Amino acid sequence: MSTTVERAALPRGATDWHRLKQVVLSMVIGLRPMLLGYWVVMVFALFLVGVIIQVVAGGVTGSAWDYGTQSPKYFSMAIGITITPAYFSLLVSQGVTRRMFSLAAGIYLTGAAAATALLWVLVYQVERGLYAWQGWPDKLNNPHLFTSPSQAGLIFAEFFLLIVSHEVTGWLLGITFLRLRFWRGLLVLPLALLPAAAAEFLLVAQWLADVLNNLGYHRPPLALAVPSVLVVSALGLYAGYRILQPMPLKPPKG
Repeated sequence: MSTTVERAALPRGATDWHRLKQVVLSMVIGLRPMLLGYWVVMVFALFLVGVIIQVVAGGVTGSAWDYGTQSPKYFSMAIGITITPAYFSLLVSQGVTRRMFSLAAGIYLTGAAAATALLWVLVYQVERGLYAWQGWPDKLNNPHLFTSPSQAGLIFAEFFLLIVSHEVTGWLLGITFLRLRFWRGLLVLPLALLPAAAAEFLLVAQWLADVLNNLGYHRPPLALAVPSVLVVSALGLYAGYRILQPMPLKPPKG
């Protein structure tokens, strides 16, 4: 019944495909300052300033860009948390179905993860060229799926998978705490954290890798790990959609 009512609210001549594009575009435009601002801060403050600090401190000893490997995961989780409180009531009250809202959110989160992962690949390549020109060592400071900044494919895969899984965790956190409020939201916290935790334990990269390796746990084959992260992330998006279905609308503030 709710789907019928929501579809009836579509303007005459507006197809589902057209509406979906408009919903995705609204998310892109609305969250653009947040995402672009983060990229600018990271490239300037982490990479450029990081290189300068190393030079002033006595010489470059390793990759400046690699110091920020944790940041995109947790920032992207914040984007996932933001989407539902910021857009759900507004868009659904204008005739967008819950299914379309969830699909648009999935498209946006996937695109944002791919764009951020691509940024990390590009800056690694810029840094590699700069370091080679200056004769600096480009030693990586964290464990990764890749062993050299030249392995662009593995860099993209690692960051995309970690970012999208943390976005999905944010998506679930935003939905569950919005619908269930704080105390009941805490009860389903393990469900919300599952996509991010699965990615960390399946990929075994970055800060957690040393901890897990010291405990005797090692990464499963990538042929198993990569599709498993994608499947768990997709299931997390679907779980969020199912939780959204019975959620009532709340009047927008302001």
